[in-house]
Amino acid sequence: MTQPARAAVIPILPMVTGADEELTVSAYEKQAKIYPRAVSGWFARWRWSMVWLTQLMFYGLPWLQWNGRQAMLFDMAERRFFVFGLVLQPQDLIYLAALLVIAALSLFLFTAVAGRLWCGYACPQTVYTEIFLWVERHLEGDRVARMRLDAAPWGVDKLSRKGAKQAVWLAIGFFTGFSFVGYFTPIRMLAAEVATLSFSPWEWFWVLFYGVATYGNAGYLREQVCKYMCPYARFQSALIDKDSLVIAYDTGRGEARGSRSRKADPQSLGLGDCIDCTLCVQVCPTGIDIRNGLQNECIGCAACIDVCDDVMGKMGYPTGLIRYSTENGVTKGWSRAQMLRRALRPRVLVYGLVLLSVSVLFVVSLSMRSGLRVNVIKDRGTLARVVEDGVIENVYRLQIANGTEQSGRYRVSVSGLPGLKIVTPDEIDIEGTRIGSLALRVALAPEAADGHRGQANPIVFEITTTQEGQVRTAHEKSTYFIPPP
Repeated sequence: MTQPARAAVIPILPMVTGADEELTVSAYEKQAKIYPRAVSGWFARWRWSMVWLTQLMFYGLPWLQWNGRQAMLFDMAERRFFVFGLVLQPQDLIYLAALLVIAALSLFLFTAVAGRLWCGYACPQTVYTEIFLWVERHLEGDRVARMRLDAAPWGVDKLSRKGAKQAVWLAIGFFTGFSFVGYFTPIRMLAAEVATLSFSPWEWFWVLFYGVATYGNAGYLREQVCKYMCPYARFQSALIDKDSLVIAYDTGRGEARGSRSRKADPQSLGLGDCIDCTLCVQVCPTGIDIRNGLQNECIGCAACIDVCDDVMGKMGYPTGLIRYSTENGVTKGWSRAQMLRRALRPRVLVYGLVLLSVSVLFVVSLSMRSGLRVNVIKDRGTLARVVEDGVIENVYRLQIANGTEQSGRYRVSVSGLPGLKIVTPDEIDIEGTRIGSLALRVALAPEAADGHRGQANPIVFEITTTQEGQVRTAHEKSTYFIPPP
């Protein structure tokens, strides 16, 4: 009997150093602190423009007034959501789902075309890290100064600088938490509560939670959020291809690396354009070396492009050693026009078409949304009852939602069977953005019920209101049950 062949085993050996000493790497090793160097340039200005734009919107929108109330307010207690002139109610949550779908499709499209633009310029983690780093640089100095300060023993200077930084960070964090809660509680009322610290328990919780999260994520976790906590870095590889615009290092032009004087001829020295200054690594907020190729830690902030272009300019070399390009563009030496032509490839066209379709449907649906919503609830306890003189009654409850900010009077009528009439008050006044409830008894004479007994007959309620000279009408179907004889 022959023995089955054993599968080949690949031995796992410990890594050894040049001195033949075993090198042990712990999976729980403390991460080395990254000290990003300040950088200026075209992309840095764009990044700070997005910081200003996003933060002016985030901090400013709660204070903006619209028709005598807060323009952006998500009133959870009253179940009303104000978005400028739009008033949404819980049954309109389908629009929130549509917005999330549009956001996801937009992310897919922009990633397929130009990589992690969101991460590099508009992601809250990037934006607040930039703000916190700006504070840190102004109070502790640039990269080398911060490294020296951290290594120095504690003294008055170090304590004052570190203390001032912590105080400003905490102030930014808690003002951010305050502004966040201001989208759910009227921010002017919230500001009045600050003086007496009379927040409700939930307001305290969310101000502290969001403030501490901002302080911790932007002040300490920083690149750890992008590298280990954010799922986007993991699935971006499924969204990009060789024609996606990413930050790329031109290996053919840059290698071999080496330092040299400005007057030296790199070709005679057998060197490429990269002078191995490592500034591209020093300015990277996640601490990677872009010269090793595209990595999932790269957030596409383009800081390495700015600093490399500056170095190339000082050396008298052409800029673009590190640049926005595609993998095919770098390896095949394509021009910008050739790379742009490849932008309209099948993947991008599919993403764009689906995004356009969903966006158009969303806008059309929102524009056709009526300010009058009705829900008819039939009494399930008693399908029908016979009262005096054999009159048949069915009982209904109408929930009428006033989707406008104007109060109105709503009148109800019913049709579907000859002789149907409402024997209870058929009008109700409803304040703006409120939901009114109206109980109705609908009667039918016994002679009109002949031929329909034992059946659930379709009927239609018509609800009419006049607001600002405009007549709004809604129709809601239901059934009218006539008991058998």
